[in-house]
Amino acid sequence: MIAISHRGSHKEQPVLRSSAADPGVRLNVNGRTRIHGLASEHTRLAWPVKVFLLGLIIPWVFPIGTVNLSLYRIVLLALLVPCLFMWLRGKAGKKKPADFGLLLFCAWAAIAFIAVEGVDQAIEPAGILFIETMGSYLLARVYIRNVQDFQNMVIFVAKLIVCVLPFALYEWVTGKNLLLLAFGSIFRTEAITTMAPRMGFWRVQGPFSHSILFGTFCGSMVALTCLATKGRLSNPSRRSLTFLVGFAALLSMSSAPIGGVFFQISLLLWNWILGGFAGRWKLIWTIALLGYLVVELGSNQTPAQFYISHFTFEQQTGWYRLSIWEYGSASVASHPFFGIGLGDWARPAWMGDSVDNFWLLMAMRHGLPGLLLIVLSMLSICFAIAKTKGSSPQVDDCRTSYLICMVAFAFVGSTVHFWVAAYAWFFFIVGSGVWILDSKLSRHAEGNRLLGMGRYAQGGRPGGNAVPDSSLKHSSLRG
Repeated sequence: MIAISHRGSHKEQPVLRSSAADPGVRLNVNGRTRIHGLASEHTRLAWPVKVFLLGLIIPWVFPIGTVNLSLYRIVLLALLVPCLFMWLRGKAGKKKPADFGLLLFCAWAAIAFIAVEGVDQAIEPAGILFIETMGSYLLARVYIRNVQDFQNMVIFVAKLIVCVLPFALYEWVTGKNLLLLAFGSIFRTEAITTMAPRMGFWRVQGPFSHSILFGTFCGSMVALTCLATKGRLSNPSRRSLTFLVGFAALLSMSSAPIGGVFFQISLLLWNWILGGFAGRWKLIWTIALLGYLVVELGSNQTPAQFYISHFTFEQQTGWYRLSIWEYGSASVASHPFFGIGLGDWARPAWMGDSVDNFWLLMAMRHGLPGLLLIVLSMLSICFAIAKTKGSSPQVDDCRTSYLICMVAFAFVGSTVHFWVAAYAWFFFIVGSGVWILDSKLSRHAEGNRLLGMGRYAQGGRPGGNAVPDSSLKHSSLRG
């Protein structure tokens, strides 16, 4: 919608303003562009996203037959078909290789379930996997389409964590999960998992199935809250919110989420200290490669074994995870194509059935093709975003925080399995950053559209004072 306003004396030129685009960009009718930076007006987060995010922390479970429908699953089930149609119609921007990669993963997982479990036993797990994978991913692809959407999502989730924090503190000190007790008095909820205290404090489960999932959910927000909200929140508010989000993750008393928090903090500090050095990320990858080689050549463990065994609160936990890696890898080697589905895996009698490694379990359940489709889909997004140039400062901050978050997920996933709400959250976050790939194109298209209106307003006369397209290179229309 274009509004024409007159300000000051009658001699002043009327101003064209685009309310559909960046409200900070205005055009005089003589064609000159007047740029006032990014918009100060912010759109609201789409209600389907809000309902989904609320569903992640409301722990009600509704059993329907053999299926347990959590609130977030009900939301995804209701929105899956509309989101799929909007994606097909181009409402999520250009289709990306990762879109098809994750669709292929879901199809392959269904085929693998059928091959291992049979058709009757495969329908339910294949359907749930499709809903949680593609439903979460497409919800983010369709409704997170620009800087404001992304920032709104980050701020909304951070505020949800702050709302949960008082209950988490009470559970941390007393061991009583007030959230599950309160919600459980109305409908059925996730079961309360009681674990031995660590360092004199209880491990906080919150509204999730396990303390690890609570820590993973809260911890994944550290880089996003710190960096993506820059320019949107004041520095004191942004830092306070980041501290509270990180502190909530620490209450889980789980080594992997806590390690992920400090990993993100380290990368944020690296980005802040070496912000003026263009090659800072290449340098850190070089350091990581050297560290890999040191462990590979100077240790009697593989790098994966070294990490799994050392980054834990308790040494026995590290050794147990090494056993998971050993016998889980053997299972993948024995069933490399279709995996074992939801069946049991070969291991000693003293080991439980839990696999504390998301990437390993994906290979165990769906075979190596399933794992490769997930990994390649993620890499196609992350590498494309990393190579994106010409972003505005806000888009660049969102890009950096998103990539740090994705690396942290990969880091944490090597010693944690993402299931139920945490699994849906993971794929939602994967899809929430894809808009960055379209940001430069959309801004240039909008700039050309506004400049075209300026030329139209001056009667289309050649030789007018319209700003040439090349001048956008240094304007806030970039990115």
